[in-house]
Amino acid sequence: MGTKALLRTALLAALSVWGASAGAQISNDVVKIGILTDMSGPYSGMGGVGSVVAAKMAVEDCLKAECKGMKIEVLSADHQNKADLGATKAREWIDTEHVDALADLTNSSVALAVQKLAKEKGVVAMFSGPATTKLTTEECSPVGFHWMFDTYSQAVGTAAALTKLGNKSWYFLTVDYAFGHSLEKDAGDVVKDLGGGISGAVRHPLNASDLSSFLIQAKNSKAQVLGLANGGQDTVNSIKQAVEFGLTSNGATFAAYVLFLEHVQSITLNAAQGLLLANPFYWDLNDETRAWSKRFEEKIGHPPDWDPAMAYSAVFHYLKAVKAAGTRDADAVAAKMREIPVNDFATKDGKVRLDGRVIRNLYLLQVKKPGESKSKWDIYNVVTTVPGEQAFRPLDQGGCPLVNAASGKQ
Repeated sequence: MGTKALLRTALLAALSVWGASAGAQISNDVVKIGILTDMSGPYSGMGGVGSVVAAKMAVEDCLKAECKGMKIEVLSADHQNKADLGATKAREWIDTEHVDALADLTNSSVALAVQKLAKEKGVVAMFSGPATTKLTTEECSPVGFHWMFDTYSQAVGTAAALTKLGNKSWYFLTVDYAFGHSLEKDAGDVVKDLGGGISGAVRHPLNASDLSSFLIQAKNSKAQVLGLANGGQDTVNSIKQAVEFGLTSNGATFAAYVLFLEHVQSITLNAAQGLLLANPFYWDLNDETRAWSKRFEEKIGHPPDWDPAMAYSAVFHYLKAVKAAGTRDADAVAAKMREIPVNDFATKDGKVRLDGRVIRNLYLLQVKKPGESKSKWDIYNVVTTVPGEQAFRPLDQGGCPLVNAASGKQ
């Protein structure tokens, strides 16, 4: 077992249940937060142990400030990217451990299953890992909050930028579950709205090692852009094998939607250079993000991706809302979360809409050329900032029942 694997194993053991306490307690009880994430699968590199560490950092920081006097406990588990397993673990935590909030929930299918359960049980759910728009549209919840980007914002940030640059012909390589389907649809709609066309699409299973047959179809389409409507190791395999099959030599451009720092390392800058994507966070944005990332790196061994940063932001905001509300009651805390602004090292003056969508800026990033990179983790150039109000679907266009009820729509 390599050094990196040993470090991850040790951290998993140490972080499976972690508690922090100080003085008096909210409602004379402990506040419990469950981090349900992918610890061992294709999305473990972006979240996993890192999200648990980030949640712990949020607790530590809040106890020094707004959360003085609270008693807080963090639990964690691996949902293995299985919706039934994730929902079962969440139900167990709620029924036997009396968990007050669930966070991270990487994987859209898991997130949608847990969203339904959390609404039924009256538990706050905060999503920093999944990208499906359903969490804030038809499946929105009064106690559900979407912290990171979604497939709509990724389409606006990436598909729109490439199409406006003249890349009008697209072909999608899509992972075959809710996240991939939603991403393909939203990105495709943006391309068509801007005068582009979709040459075709093909769907592959999650965590596929051999994508050759799918990539041959993409190459034969002669599309200008290969939209990678997948994530994690699937995106890595897609880019590596696409290079091998000569898609880049034919002038094709890659549009990735969920790409992680360690995966760019695996692909190499030489293969990934020029690729565009939109992210809610990059460790090297400013002095504040660099300072927090340094703390994180000291615990994990590498800078954070966006998932841990968003997990920190969600947990920190939730805890401030609990303190401000003076109760652990999910409805009261959810109302307070919508009332107070989101402010931390990664988000400035963010706000939480009625549908649970956190409105914050995104950043259009481009993978650097090898000669531009000054260090191992110096991976992206920031092309532009995409204001949150432009990046996310307008509130009245999502079909969220909460919004419809508030506006008198049936």
